[in-house]
Amino acid sequence: MDETPIPPASAFDGRTAKTTVTSFRIVEALDRRESARLTDLADELGLAKGTVHKHLSTLREVNYVVKDGEEYRLSVRFLGLGTSARLNLDLYEIAYDPLEKLADATGEVASVMVPEHGYGVYVLRVSNEGRPDVDIREGESVPLTATAGGKAILSYTPEERRERIIEQHGLPEMTDATITDRQALDEELRRIRDRRLANDTGEYRSDQHCVANPIVDADDVAIGAVTVSGPADRMAEKSIKADFASLVGSTTASIESRL
Repeated sequence: MDETPIPPASAFDGRTAKTTVTSFRIVEALDRRESARLTDLADELGLAKGTVHKHLSTLREVNYVVKDGEEYRLSVRFLGLGTSARLNLDLYEIAYDPLEKLADATGEVASVMVPEHGYGVYVLRVSNEGRPDVDIREGESVPLTATAGGKAILSYTPEERRERIIEQHGLPEMTDATITDRQALDEELRRIRDRRLANDTGEYRSDQHCVANPIVDADDVAIGAVTVSGPADRMAEKSIKADFASLVGSTTASIESRL
């Protein structure tokens, strides 16, 4: 489930089309629930049922929402939009083959994350066993400060931009292991930059571990991150024999050379 729902329309200024904000809040609520009744959406979003019904009717008219009985769901038309958005990223096409090899070499889920709107977005996730077995989907936004990929990106983000991100989004506590102290985060980011390697030991999901490397451009600024993630016990066991740092690092180098 995406961790970054759109705020209420009242949170935006006069330059914002608040009806559009409301429509997208409904879209994201449907995405979180997969399907929902009108009353459930109204209760979750704190909106009048008439307001929600009007937006749902409009979304149905333009073929972005489907009604099955008493429940509404997103239509597959969103799939086309998401695919087009991802294909517009050069990084997606360049990273696919190296990421497949990384997934095969580790037996875990290999991913590419990119920064967008102050969050980390997974644009590609590959598993040698087919569908990834962790509860994170392609297209999902996650806090940069609570994930290995996000911390790798932040460590190679210009200071002024990094300050804006942290000021806007704070340090959300996802698990008991999440870094929520600013000084501790700064020290962690310095270590990551020195080693060019980030770890997440249950900071985003308590039962998951992750290793990440930043993908940087010619100016040494992060444009993304390569990650390997899996169940904590399995990752710890494999780390005894597998050099995750080298595998992730060589994959990142391969992607950067293609860029």
